[in-house]
Amino acid sequence: MLPVIALVGRPNVGKSTLFNRLTRSRDALVADFPGLTRDRQYGIGQIGPRRYVVVDTGGISGGDGVEALMERQVQQAIHEADHLLFLLDARDGVTAGDLDIAAALRRTGKPLTPVVNKIDHQAEDVAGAEFHSLGIGDPWLISAAQGRGVAALMAQVCPRLPDAAEDVAAEDESRTRIAVVGRPNAGKSTLINRILGEERVVAFDSPGTTRDSIAIPFDVEGHRYTLIDTAGMRRRARIADAVEKFSVIKTLQAIEACHVAFLVLDAQLGIGEQDATLAGHIVESGRALVVAINKWDGLDAEQRRVVGNDYQRRLGFLDFAEVHRISALHGSGVGLLLAAADAAYANATRDLPTPLLTRLLEEAVQAHQPPLVRGRRIKLRYAHQGGRNPPIIVIHGNQTESLPAAYRRYLVNRFRRDLDLAGTPLRLELRSGDNPYAGKQNRLTPRQARKRQRLKDFVSRKR
Repeated sequence: MLPVIALVGRPNVGKSTLFNRLTRSRDALVADFPGLTRDRQYGIGQIGPRRYVVVDTGGISGGDGVEALMERQVQQAIHEADHLLFLLDARDGVTAGDLDIAAALRRTGKPLTPVVNKIDHQAEDVAGAEFHSLGIGDPWLISAAQGRGVAALMAQVCPRLPDAAEDVAAEDESRTRIAVVGRPNAGKSTLINRILGEERVVAFDSPGTTRDSIAIPFDVEGHRYTLIDTAGMRRRARIADAVEKFSVIKTLQAIEACHVAFLVLDAQLGIGEQDATLAGHIVESGRALVVAINKWDGLDAEQRRVVGNDYQRRLGFLDFAEVHRISALHGSGVGLLLAAADAAYANATRDLPTPLLTRLLEEAVQAHQPPLVRGRRIKLRYAHQGGRNPPIIVIHGNQTESLPAAYRRYLVNRFRRDLDLAGTPLRLELRSGDNPYAGKQNRLTPRQARKRQRLKDFVSRKR
């Protein structure tokens, strides 16, 4: 289970900027006025020695109306967090609001790190001096906008996070863990009941029936699985229940803990923005994926054509995943899903021999040469496997940092086709060898120096 870090503090101290920095995204809106963030924003942290869930919150200002509702959101984020980052503004110094928040956070008993933001043009010893008066530990000085000090902050925070706790999905490594994810009322619980052949989880024709992640071990013909039924993820604007907000974190944690994800889409509602966001989380986590378009039997030919076009338009980046059109209620197409999950997980954990990868790389380069960079051809010499689940292919060469994104996609598609890696994302890592002559000046011999001088004299006389 991924640990949870909540960002709290007064309005306009840079919480959303730090959230975007930690998640390497632009999911949180950022502007130079207070009160922009009102709801909680979730993301997966990418900076530091381990992964974690980051929660962005609205500012605590002590007002009423909308401000009071925002503060309730902050309290819920504090309740579900394993560690708190208390953001402060170096330009404002310690305010009365900071003192009140510090006292409230101290009473929670949660692990707490004070973080002084916006030290862009200030000396660190001066910027952090007065924040020791809060009495909650030594402050960490950062500039979230510039990224200054953020990596050092997370290197200090990550070791203090709790170890991977007992996850609902991680009770037995010998089992293939399959997380069933999707929007509310897409038919996830019905699909699980159909796979199990019994009414194991509550399925009801109303969004939000499932609130927590439920792990269900079962065996089929010698294969051992654990199905994880998750709560549906809907747009944040439509999430009002505190319990349902907590379910978002449980869903993200289930994706991180699983081996294969079943993305359940509702054919009757079409492909929505929430589906694309959830698919993006799965791909970023590197999990093997099987797409199940549910309620397909209730569509006519024209509706099926529209859903197919929407899938290609919104979820075209899932071209590696198998797509199954099913009816969880009646069982049509459901029997193929477990076989697809087995194939996807097998591809995600395959051993890829270095000679094979190097030969495929040479064939790809011969078919389509890399572009020129400053008049020199990018050279890709050999490839080897750098990891599994998802498969990582490491390519060595020179000037690889200049390889265009379009050529990277070409290599990914070529490797996936030649290796038949259906059902799993494929990642490339490019490494360039050190240039032994980089930064060294070419010294001329005395003869070369005399020849150069004669040439310069000749040119000057011509002028």
